[in-house]
Amino acid sequence: MSKCPIKYNGNMFDILCTCQFNFRRMSKEKEINEENESQATEQINDNSEIENAEVENSEEVVEVQVEPTWEDKYNEMNDKFVRLYAEFDNYRRRTNKERIELIGSASAGVIKDMIPVLDDLERAIINNEKSEDIKAVKEGFVLVSNKFKNILEVKGLKPMESKGNVFDSELHEAIANVPAPNKKMKGKVVDDVERGYLLNDKVVRFAKVVVGQ
Repeated sequence: MSKCPIKYNGNMFDILCTCQFNFRRMSKEKEINEENESQATEQINDNSEIENAEVENSEEVVEVQVEPTWEDKYNEMNDKFVRLYAEFDNYRRRTNKERIELIGSASAGVIKDMIPVLDDLERAIINNEKSEDIKAVKEGFVLVSNKFKNILEVKGLKPMESKGNVFDSELHEAIANVPAPNKKMKGKVVDDVERGYLLNDKVVRFAKVVVGQ
């Protein structure tokens, strides 16, 4: 049994109380020391975790801040260019194919609408071989001509009205210059030798005209 660090006075009860008090104080100090050591250990662990996290973050930052080399940039741009060129080439081929198909289908539609006019002309030729009525023959040709014009107008074709208008190089082609019959006709179309045509307001054939001077 450990001796109590108290001087013996002859009173056993006082000695026991004093030893008990000292034992409790020593136990309390021991608990406080153990708690302080535990807190210090936890603080050290926390500091280690923080330092490790900072090291990892610094490594990540270093990785992010690394810039690509000129070779990497060149390869990236070259890859983009190759892809863009391939897409453009596919687009060009597709549009060319669609344009050819559109022209072909448009031509087929015009020809299909003109076949009835061809039938009328063939019938007129056969009937005119035996007909002696010139007036009826003329009327037949007028009907066929009007039918043909209506078909072309439906397709967007319009004839130019050039005679008497001011000469316009965007619409007319001058094949001759003649003295103007009067002052008002100077610089204007005197005669329309070959009529011009517009398709959807775009010139498809220039009018060949005679211009007054």
